[in-house]
Amino acid sequence: MSLLISTWIKFFFLFAPFFVLSMFLALTRGEAPQARKSVANKAIIAALAISLVLMFFGSALFEVLGITLDSFRIGSGILLFMSAISLVRDGTRNHATGMPNEERDDVSVVPLAVPTIIGPATIGTILVYGAEFQGWDLVIGVLGLVGALLTLGVILYSGSLIEKLLGRTGLNILSKITGLILAAMAAQIFMGGVMGFLHPVAP
Repeated sequence: MSLLISTWIKFFFLFAPFFVLSMFLALTRGEAPQARKSVANKAIIAALAISLVLMFFGSALFEVLGITLDSFRIGSGILLFMSAISLVRDGTRNHATGMPNEERDDVSVVPLAVPTIIGPATIGTILVYGAEFQGWDLVIGVLGLVGALLTLGVILYSGSLIEKLLGRTGLNILSKITGLILAAMAAQIFMGGVMGFLHPVAP
């Protein structure tokens, strides 16, 4: 149970829910409530499908490319740290600036699901977690992932209410706090890769 809760919390902050909410509100400004719910549903489903593919095929990808898990830990840790710094400094992810000004017929998959929810740093981190989890832990990891996305869906559904309660400033502050937590996660992933190189496990 503790692994499920910790995994859910990690994925919840990994998806940067309050930044995603800010983007969602900007991209669906002026839309009817039912239309907003439809966009939220499509975005969550798309993000879930992409995340599950990454979780289950991460190890195979490493083998095909000849990349060690420790190497990918270091790379994804750096990307996640850059994303965290951007959230702390600007309240937005570094790869997602300016997207609310784009005009699209359907924003649910692009740019909301990708790259707002599933960005480069998120992809790398999910690949690492998918490779780390084995057996029953992988099942728990998937449940934590699904739970985090469902929670994000509830937040998007309640977007208008949350915006009224917190305002733009409140959402920006929560995004910055999320960035601090992501920075700690990034450091842990990065150091895990470094320690793996320094103290390799004997076969």
